[in-house]
Amino acid sequence: YAPCTLDGAAKLLIQGFAPNCLGGHSLLMYGRIPIERIELVGVGKVFGATAALRGVCASLESGPLHLVLGANGSGKSTLLAVVGTLLRPSSGEVIYGDHLDRSAVRGEIGWVSHDGLVYPEMSGCDIVRFAARLHGLDPECCLREASERFELGKFSERPFRGNSRGQRQRICLARALLHRPSLVLLDEPTAGLDEDGVSLLVRVLGEELRRGALVLVATHEAGVFSGFERRLLRLERGRVLEDSLRS
Repeated sequence: YAPCTLDGAAKLLIQGFAPNCLGGHSLLMYGRIPIERIELVGVGKVFGATAALRGVCASLESGPLHLVLGANGSGKSTLLAVVGTLLRPSSGEVIYGDHLDRSAVRGEIGWVSHDGLVYPEMSGCDIVRFAARLHGLDPECCLREASERFELGKFSERPFRGNSRGQRQRICLARALLHRPSLVLLDEPTAGLDEDGVSLLVRVLGEELRRGALVLVATHEAGVFSGFERRLLRLERGRVLEDSLRS
């Protein structure tokens, strides 16, 4: 699913030309270094007397769909928050390939969490436009793409707080993926989605994987993603219980 831009944009960048906007999108996005590999080295996270993560070690690479599994309280959401730079590990480290700058890492992340993390009085359309501006992209071009890709209907024109859980989820997915992040983090993305919404999610994840994104999904519904090559990372009480590849 190609960005809304003109063919040859990458060539212009290679030649040293970086105009502010071409076809509605900033060429700065073409100078980004994608995150293709993440190393978790003895990652621990403690909240007071509670250890949410305990010495997690794993190598994550673009290719398969990475599923983080486990019971409630096993550390799934905490792991995504650490990988997504929202939380700093109490011990160990997260290595993002060639990225050394934390802000550069954040620019490569597309994140959907349990909470919308949006201004609830804004409409879905304005949320997408706002996110586009933050990434230096053309708001109207991104909104047209998002509306088509995520089937944003009339509901996206009303305040976010007035939408159903599934409608909110579609808006959040649109906002998270509009800048073509190389690292996609989804925390229970099927929550509130009906059958059509789940089918849309599966289609979109297939598109993200095919374009080379590293996708990490925390879920209780692993069966939804059975059509993908999957890397299963199962947690129990903050420790890695299983790390396996399934096709």
